[in-house]
Amino acid sequence: MVMIAEHGLEKLTMAALGREVGMSSGHLAYHFGSKDELLLRTLEWSEGRLGAERRELLVGDGSARERVDGYVDLYVPGAHRDPHWSLWLEVFNRSQNFDDDARTRQAAIEGAWHRDLVALLAEGISRGEFRAVDPDRFAARLRALLDGFSIQVVIGLRGADRAEVLAHVREFLDDGLAVGGPGGISGSA
Repeated sequence: MVMIAEHGLEKLTMAALGREVGMSSGHLAYHFGSKDELLLRTLEWSEGRLGAERRELLVGDGSARERVDGYVDLYVPGAHRDPHWSLWLEVFNRSQNFDDDARTRQAAIEGAWHRDLVALLAEGISRGEFRAVDPDRFAARLRALLDGFSIQVVIGLRGADRAEVLAHVREFLDDGLAVGGPGGISGSA
């Protein structure tokens, strides 16, 4: 992750990483098998760290909306070339050629984000903080919105900075979850 942050993925080769950590590229290849596996394991490690923060949101203090906002803040990249998101994009691009095991591991990463968001939404609905929506469907749509905006931030698309993205997402949440909002309390998402 340090190499990705400092030099970007284009300079992350097995040889360069080996030099950085004091190993030969052959030794790295022995342990990981391929650069794809090395990148996927690095993403899993990074996601483990984010997962711990995300789980704290589930049980944390504050309203469901405050915790959903915290989830969004954790999800959206910090800036152009965010190392975690750069890695995520690279792994997802390479995943076209993954075997079933690697695809299952990749799906587990996405599934954890989804389940945690569904739980936050369901809690907000049950407490009357959010209007009655299908939490699974709403979570799928919100994550698609977050993914699209996050890709724009991480690649540095003009006009897509983090603050603007967060404002768009907050508006989407206000429109979609406000009690008495579009469709009223019994409306569907």
